[in-house]
Order: sequence, then structure tokens, then C-alpha cells
Amino acid sequence: MIIIGASSAIARAMMFELIQQAYDDLSSMQLITVSQQAEIDAEITQVMAQTSLISHHHFQCDYQQHSIKTVVGSINALMTASIDNAPLLISKILICNGVLHTSELIPEKKLEDCSAENLLTILQSNTITPMLWLSELVVLVSKQKSPCYLVIFSARVGSISDNYLGGWYSYRASKAALNMLVKTAAIEYARRAKSVKLLAFHPGTTDTPLSKPFQAKVSPDKLFTPEFVAQQLIKILTTLDIDGQASFIDWQGKNINW
Repeated sequence: MIIIGASSAIARAMMFELIQQAYDDLSSMQLITVSQQAEIDAEITQVMAQTSLISHHHFQCDYQQHSIKTVVGSINALMTASIDNAPLLISKILICNGVLHTSELIPEKKLEDCSAENLLTILQSNTITPMLWLSELVVLVSKQKSPCYLVIFSARVGSISDNYLGGWYSYRASKAALNMLVKTAAIEYARRAKSVKLLAFHPGTTDTPLSKPFQAKVSPDKLFTPEFVAQQLIKILTTLDIDGQASFIDWQGKNINW
């Protein structure tokens, strides 16, 4: 299991869910995390330290292209190491990188709010960074034959056909571009990494810092906890076939029009 963007709230919830599964099933788990921070959440570290079932390695990355290449190389060396002469396999990869706003940047409400700086900032985080990971990871997973689910966090507002409200130009464009890259990458993955399924995942409005400024207009039943989203995603992954195609699915497991 590889979690990229491991400091996000949903990534943290995913780690707790998967660690709990390992406890419940008494099964071993190899967890690899990547984030800009030197360490992951201290609470998770403490939980993992209580069992020998979890083997954890963390990599710090600034998400520049050369750094991503270096991290994937280190993961490759780790994964090709053997336990009882059996190579370690990757069952899930989550790419959780993304940004909607910063202290200086808020989603555009009208055309005049658009700027080159904002567009480039959002595209770098939401589109370019995940694509750089996809381009490096293909070699890592190309030789394994067991199923691997590669999840890229997208958003429903990235759907071109489902845009009726407008606004949020940078965010919408970055997610639409991400979706195109995922769909295109799936064609090549189908040739080079036949055991991998690519999923662009819409988690819904989740109670995280990303959505915090925009939660006032969200009804309580549509504002999800990170724990709920993590549980839903784990369930969804058990239903997907390795079909050589990319899927765009929401938290309910329903397909979204590209």
C-alpha cells in the first residue's frame, strides 16, 4: 500500500482504516507513505508501533519531478527486496495531492478573477503533480501480476458534461485536465501494467481544511467525515474489475460522466 500526500485528512483516515483491518484479520501489511513532511502523524506512528503486523516506510518529497523520480526509485528498491524469496506486491496506491485554495488564493467567482498565477498554482498541484507520479509509477507496477488499484483523487466539478454552475475556473480546469490525463494514462497502463486499475475518485464534500471555507452552504447530510470517505473507498475498490480502463466514480460507487 502506497499513500502519496499522506498528510491529508482522508489519507490519514485511510491509514487508520487499513491498519484496523490488519489488526482484525491478523494480516501483515506493508505501508509506504509520501508527504512533504519529514514524518507522518504521530498518532498513526504510535498505533503501528503496537504491532509487528505493520511494516512502514516514509519518504519525504517536495513533489518536484526529480524528487518524485528519486522516491519511486527508493520504493522500487524496497519493493524488490524479498521476504522468504517472495517480492513484495502493491495492492493499492492512493494519490491524494490537491489544493482548492490558499491564504492568497480563493476559487474564482467570475472571469475577471482569473489570473495566470492562480491557474498555474492550481494546475501544478492538482494536475501536474499526480501526472508525474503516474508516469513514474508505471514501471514500478508493470511486472506484478496481482491486482493493484491506483486511485487519483479528482472531483465532480472536473466533469465537463456536468458543469451547470460555472465559476471555480482554475479548480474545474485542473480536475478536468487531470481526468483526461488519467483516462489517457489508463490506455498505456493497459499495455504496460495489465494488473492495474486506474480510478479517478470523487470523495464528495469532506470535512477537511480544503472544504472548510465553503461548508456553510452544505447540508449536514452531504458533509462527510474523512473516516466515512475512507470506508466508502475501501468498499468501492472491492467491486472494481481490472479492465484496462479508467473509471470516474463518486463516494457512492456511482459513475460520473467525464
